[in-house]
Amino acid sequence: MNIAAILLAGIAASLVVFTVFDLLFSEERRVSRRLGDLTGYEQTQATEVEPLLKPFRERVTHPFSSGLAHAFATLMPQAYVERLRARLVRAGNPRGTDVNALFAYKFIAAASAFLTSLAVTWLLRGLSAGAIVTAVIASGVAFFVPDVWVWSAVNARRLTIRRALPDMLDMLTISVEAGLGFDQAVAKLVSNSRGPLAEEFARMLKEIQAGIDRSTAYRHLADRTDAPEVATFVTSMVQADVFGISVANVLRTQAKEMRVKRRQHAEEIAQKAPVKIVFPLVLCILPATLIVILGPALVQIGRAFGLIP
Repeated sequence: MNIAAILLAGIAASLVVFTVFDLLFSEERRVSRRLGDLTGYEQTQATEVEPLLKPFRERVTHPFSSGLAHAFATLMPQAYVERLRARLVRAGNPRGTDVNALFAYKFIAAASAFLTSLAVTWLLRGLSAGAIVTAVIASGVAFFVPDVWVWSAVNARRLTIRRALPDMLDMLTISVEAGLGFDQAVAKLVSNSRGPLAEEFARMLKEIQAGIDRSTAYRHLADRTDAPEVATFVTSMVQADVFGISVANVLRTQAKEMRVKRRQHAEEIAQKAPVKIVFPLVLCILPATLIVILGPALVQIGRAFGLIP
């Protein structure tokens, strides 16, 4: 029984170590750095001519995990799968993660937590019904850990977009007032900018060039970013397109409004700082201060009453 428990613990530890090292020191990172020095055309030609340039995970591990995750995803409610897919889109598909890859991560996390919890409980108290229940609970909690990662990525990306929107609207305003059309101004912006908002503008421009209705492409932009400021900008652009309002005036007004909102958001965060400082102050700093200040007095009082020799 001890040998089996040690074997389970070794398998669980190996899975965890392999996952950590694969994320930190994967072959994909090295290949990506090398391909980053090439142009887009050279990268495409290199991967087509020499398939071995693709990382091992993309050639072997990814197809296997994708098939396993796809089979696992079919057992989940379709509404939950669609919600995860929309959340990944809003997160910008970090590390190229799609729904199948996310379910693969969830499966690995759940299996690792189950085996680790079962092995530890087995070694400490022996195998019992309580140990199995504990392992199942740990597996259920670990199953939703990747959701927390995606949720944090969505919030971080939304914050980046909200901060970059006023500056990009200023650039669009300058380009439009210089005589460019809105599509040409967006193309100029995308070619000279980096970040998630520039990527979303590039995707919107591609949708318009592909023949999608302009209003629909605007709404897709708002759905993908999930930022209130972008939704306001999209609403204004749709109204300008419908009623024939000058795009330059709309962009100028929106840029001014977004700068005000960005300042108000910064002030809101600053106002929350004192409230957030209260908790570490009360829990960490205040007890140490009281010990330093009241400690000698308590010792003297204890000696005066004979409580301390």
